[in-house]
Amino acid sequence: MTRQVAARIAGAFEHPRRKIPDRTVPQVLAEVAYGALADAGLSLSDVDGFFCSEVPGLGSIAMADYLGLTGLSYVDVTEGGGASYLMHVGHATAAVASGKCKVALVAMAGLPLSGVVNRGGGGAPAPEHPYESGYGVTVPAGYALAAQRHMYEFGTTSEQLAEVKVAAAHHAQFNPNAKLRQPVTIEEVVNSPLISDPLHRLDCCITTDGGGALVIVSEDVARTLPRRTVKILGHGETVKHSETGRIDLSYTGAAISGPRAFAEAGLTPRDVDYVSIYDSFTITVLMSLEDLGFCEKGKGGAFVSDGALRGPDGMLPFNTDGGGLCNNHPDFRGGMVRTIEAVRQLRGEAAPEVQVPGCRIGLVQGHGGSIGFRTAAATLLLGAEDA
Repeated sequence: MTRQVAARIAGAFEHPRRKIPDRTVPQVLAEVAYGALADAGLSLSDVDGFFCSEVPGLGSIAMADYLGLTGLSYVDVTEGGGASYLMHVGHATAAVASGKCKVALVAMAGLPLSGVVNRGGGGAPAPEHPYESGYGVTVPAGYALAAQRHMYEFGTTSEQLAEVKVAAAHHAQFNPNAKLRQPVTIEEVVNSPLISDPLHRLDCCITTDGGGALVIVSEDVARTLPRRTVKILGHGETVKHSETGRIDLSYTGAAISGPRAFAEAGLTPRDVDYVSIYDSFTITVLMSLEDLGFCEKGKGGAFVSDGALRGPDGMLPFNTDGGGLCNNHPDFRGGMVRTIEAVRQLRGEAAPEVQVPGCRIGLVQGHGGSIGFRTAAATLLLGAEDA
C-alpha cells in the first residue's frame, strides 16, 4: 500500500571513526553534515532548516555560521539527551509539512572519548541537583533501580538481560567500524564486573567519539533525487519524570511516545520488521520492547530469549550495527546512530549478514536522561520507499 507522507529521509551518514583526537566537535559535525548531504545528492546551499542540540556556541547560531548555512527559515535546538535526534526528525517533518522548510539538516557530533564535553550555551545546575547529587545518584544507578524493580515485579533475570548484549555483539562482528566486534556469551555478560547491581559492565553502553547526520526533505524535493528515500510515517515524544516523588519504575516513556507514533502511522507492532532501540543499558531495550507493545508488560525477558533479537532471521532483529552496546555511542546520545541504521535497513544497505529480508517498516526508539528518574522518549516509524 502506498502511504501519504509529509517528509522523507533522503540522506544519512555516520562518522566512521570511534576515537577522533585530531578533530574538534565543529569539524566532526561538518564532516557528517557534508556526508549526509552528499548521500542525498544535495549541498549546503539547499538547506533551509537546521536541527541540532548541545553543540559548541549559543544554540545553532555558531554552527550555522561555521557551516556556512545561509537563508535558514527554520531552526531547532531541542534538548532531549538520547531522544534528541528522534525529536528533531519529528519536528523537521512537521516543519516540512507546514512549508516552513524543504530541506532540513539534522546533525550531531561529540568527542567524549577524547575528553571533550559539549555544554552548549548554559551551565546552571538542574533543579534536582542539590537534592540528588550528594547521594550517589548516577545515570547507571538510575537504570539499575529500574532493572531491580523489573526483576522484583516480573522475575526478570540477569541472563535474560544478557541476551540483549549477546545479540548486539553478534551483529557488531559484521560491522568493520564497530568499537567492540568480539561476540560474547551470556556467561561472559553475567560474570563481568558489577557496575550498579544488577547491571554488569557488559550490560552498559560504550563511550565513543563520532557523530551522524540526516537530511529530511519534502516530497517535491524527494522526487528530484536519484537516491532511494525513507518515508517518515509516524512520530511521538514525551517526558516522563519523577512526578514529585510518585515515580513508577515499571515503565519507560516509550509507553507514551510509542502509541502516539503507531497511531499517526496507522500501524501496529505486528507490522514492524526491524527495531532500532537506544541501548544505553540492556534493561532499556527489554523494557522498551514491552512498552512499545511487542510483548506483554513483564514478559520482556522471555521475549528476548533464544536469539529473538538477532538478525537477519530472529523474531524481531534489533540494532544490527551493534548498537550503543558495541558499535557507536557518540556524545552519550544514541538516537542519531539508531536512526541511521534503520535507514540502512529500509534501503537494503545494512551489512549483508544482518540485512533483514524484505524490510519495509522500521521503528526507532530513543531515550534521554535516566529511565529511573526523569527521561525524554521519542519514537519514529519509518517505511521503505515502497511501503
